[in-house]
Amino acid sequence: MGRTVRPIAMRRMIALVGLSLVVLAAGCAPAGSGSSGGSVGTSPDHRWEGFYQRAGEVAESWRPGTAWSSGYVPMQDPTVLTGDPTFNPDTEQAFLAGWYREQIAVPTARPADGTIRFPGGTLSVPLVSAAEAYRQLDQGDPPPCEGRPQEPGRPKEPGPTIEPGPDGMVSSVPQSACIPLTVTAVKLGTVSVRTSRGTAEVPAWLFTVEELAVPVARLAVAPSAVTAVPEGVAPTRQGPDGVVGAQDLRAVDGARLTYRLGVGACDTGVTPLVEERDEVVVVGGGVTRSTGVCTDQLKLEPVTVTLSAPLGARPVLDVLTGRPLTVAAR
Repeated sequence: MGRTVRPIAMRRMIALVGLSLVVLAAGCAPAGSGSSGGSVGTSPDHRWEGFYQRAGEVAESWRPGTAWSSGYVPMQDPTVLTGDPTFNPDTEQAFLAGWYREQIAVPTARPADGTIRFPGGTLSVPLVSAAEAYRQLDQGDPPPCEGRPQEPGRPKEPGPTIEPGPDGMVSSVPQSACIPLTVTAVKLGTVSVRTSRGTAEVPAWLFTVEELAVPVARLAVAPSAVTAVPEGVAPTRQGPDGVVGAQDLRAVDGARLTYRLGVGACDTGVTPLVEERDEVVVVGGGVTRSTGVCTDQLKLEPVTVTLSAPLGARPVLDVLTGRPLTVAAR
């Protein structure tokens, strides 16, 4: 009886020990062993090792001047929307092109010096007049558009629609209006602007526009008080195969960044890539290149990533050129 039981007990013990070893091995798998896919805080996909190597070199080479931390370096376009303008195709086209017409006498007198309020201090700066700001805002008249509507947002009435057929006509398609936005008032105020020292409250001329739901702001700081965004430093060798650069920032919301990659028309598998450090963030992307015939065309592809901490005052650098990215107007 005893000789029969002992081998069975032994086999059960061996099975349990083997199972325990399997569970232990699974529990000790290294954290972050999967592909990063553009996430921050996980080990990188080996395919993109070239990106991380170059990003490290770009981060180490970042050496801005003293004005970066003591002056005024705006990191976005000087024309700022103060909220949701409720664009339609007509008004968006006019805004992006800088088409305006004033219905008021824009003041020409320069105001007294203004104050920029940074998260860690203030800076007194000279200001331009409303007329000077308007001349910077207005980029000229729209081209003539015969047969277009006479007011923004009022599309041309469509013509008769006839069922398609051998002799059928196609109904007319409404087209965008080629006319400017109408400025009806202006006042001096402030607007939130991303700068080298974080988000600051900056003096700006606020133009009320009849066709938009919110004013259009033009930064009022005189050019003499503005320091240009510094040039980036990057390795002189060609970028790694399949790695593409970032063109601009579209939005910064705490730890979330939305930026646009410059990709080829036939590139696929667009993957955002990020190297995050305490003082700087380097971004770019990875793509799979087409092996067939393709048009030579740059396409802007928006991507969004989440950092491990809010961006704060850290610059966002392009992995290919090393230049700091600025927030586009829209």
